[in-house]
Amino acid sequence: MSYRLLSSNIINTEWSAILKLQNFPNSNHIPNFFLLNRVWCCSNNYNNLEMEDLDPTKLIVINDQRSLDRKISAIRNAGPSKLQVIADFDATLTRYWVNGLRGQSSHGLLKQGNPEYDAKRQALFEYYHPLEFSPAIPLEEKTKLMEEWWGKTHGLLIEGGLTYDAIKSSVANSNIAFRDGVVELFELLEEKDVPVLIFSAGLADIIEEVLRQKVHRYFKNIKIVSNQMVFDDSGRLVSFKGKLIHSLNKNEHALDMATPLHDQTGGIDGAVADNASVKQRTNVLLLGDHTGDLGMSDGLNYENRISVGFLNDNIEKNLESYRKAFDIVYLNDRPMWGVVDLAAELCSKFDG
Repeated sequence: MSYRLLSSNIINTEWSAILKLQNFPNSNHIPNFFLLNRVWCCSNNYNNLEMEDLDPTKLIVINDQRSLDRKISAIRNAGPSKLQVIADFDATLTRYWVNGLRGQSSHGLLKQGNPEYDAKRQALFEYYHPLEFSPAIPLEEKTKLMEEWWGKTHGLLIEGGLTYDAIKSSVANSNIAFRDGVVELFELLEEKDVPVLIFSAGLADIIEEVLRQKVHRYFKNIKIVSNQMVFDDSGRLVSFKGKLIHSLNKNEHALDMATPLHDQTGGIDGAVADNASVKQRTNVLLLGDHTGDLGMSDGLNYENRISVGFLNDNIEKNLESYRKAFDIVYLNDRPMWGVVDLAAELCSKFDG
């Protein structure tokens, strides 16, 4: 395959890519990755590139430049009133690596304050997590296993006496951080009145607490579609509200679970878009870190969708599948600045 430089302004100018051309078996054969500057845009299919020939640390991959340009033009033409952003949370909005260590997920950071129940939840993770990604298990069976895993985990949280104070403490002591540029993206989309739906198979209360502690402000255009906890007057978890959301059913069919962010007093400040009006926004900017995140727009009759994938690790193994699945792929835990530029372009007035 060959690549050419992306012409639109969605690339931050600090980024660069490096290609070392070596050991190609045929000097007359066009190398798989041809460097022009900062961005790789696929146009042909060759299979003789060794991944070690490529330094992927600062690479952005565009699968089909013409298709992407058409989508950008169509969304700009329709205007921000027809746009919504759908984003996964863990390792998409948040960083994959934090201070040299693997960043924690919104579920993984939780400490109940009860070592026995923390150990029980970890044991469930070690049993079910390999099943989640097993290609040998049919989807219907895997869905039942995920429902079983999430149900047991939620049961342990209730039985172990989880409190909201424990959530606050867990977030304060966690190794979790947003990508550079996420706050600026939220600010831009709020200014343009573009709704943001954060989809997560984790826990809405933890995500909201992470936003509260790490961002220190409230966004009226953000809703969270995730599992919602119910606490009693003493702050102890007593139940979960609504349908169970797991890794295989987080999509717009679960939109009735969407809740707006609360301000610092616990209230909802200002008007928020209702779920029906969100469904009328038929242009989508989708952000995810797994190809399965593309299913977040299932249930939405969209006209145009630009999908952005963050391939954070195992690049050699997964680059080809991500390249085919997403319109744009950012490699190696890149910041969010390119998406900020893209969102600004999508919300700008179309000039012909």
